[in-house]
Amino acid sequence: MKNGSMARITIVLPAYNEADKLEIAVEEVRKEMSKYFSEEDYEIIIAEDGSTDGTDVIARNLAERYDNVFHVHSDERLGKGRAILNAFRQSKGDVLVFMDVDLSTDISHLKELIDLTQNYDFVTGSRLLKDSETERPFKRDFASKGYNFLVRLLLRSKLKDHQCGFKAFRRKAFFKVVEHVKDNHWFWDTELMILAQRMGYRVKEFPVRWRQGERSKVRFRDMFYMISSIVRMFLK
Repeated sequence: MKNGSMARITIVLPAYNEADKLEIAVEEVRKEMSKYFSEEDYEIIIAEDGSTDGTDVIARNLAERYDNVFHVHSDERLGKGRAILNAFRQSKGDVLVFMDVDLSTDISHLKELIDLTQNYDFVTGSRLLKDSETERPFKRDFASKGYNFLVRLLLRSKLKDHQCGFKAFRRKAFFKVVEHVKDNHWFWDTELMILAQRMGYRVKEFPVRWRQGERSKVRFRDMFYMISSIVRMFLK
């Protein structure tokens, strides 16, 4: 990665086969951040996870175009959690953010997400709070609500939504907790948020506007894996 001054904020965009979305996402994040911060205040890291559709080429070109955009490439598929963690380990920010490349969460919430880390260690957008505005197919909505109900019931979480791909962390707190996380993929951030609560960190969720992306990489068979992950964490 390029050398540079210490950025206060790191924004990670996990990208696996996102050739049609990545450049739009980077440009939108830069546009939103420019309203409140200088380019020296933040960095964008593209955590490109073994893509096969040319996402790696797009990511490399974006990193060459902008001084505060970086490309972290993996030849092998790491999984969502490990790819994000790998990028955070190479980051400079005191505030660590990750968000989905499809920009399902309205990007106008980005400043609010970052600002909440002034008072909380772990912050997540929520699609399931009273004031949240969500557009998604019934089957996806039903599955998500069922999953989050099980997490609250079995793992005693106080959060309504554990999977929203719009989260921010204070750096020191994040690295204290993440070393205890076992999962590397879709259950990664659920486990992270559960452990943060158990370890006594300040955790906050806030309502967001959210719409289902054109295609979701979470398949229904992944739900069985996530349910088994809940049971694994409950039994340990």
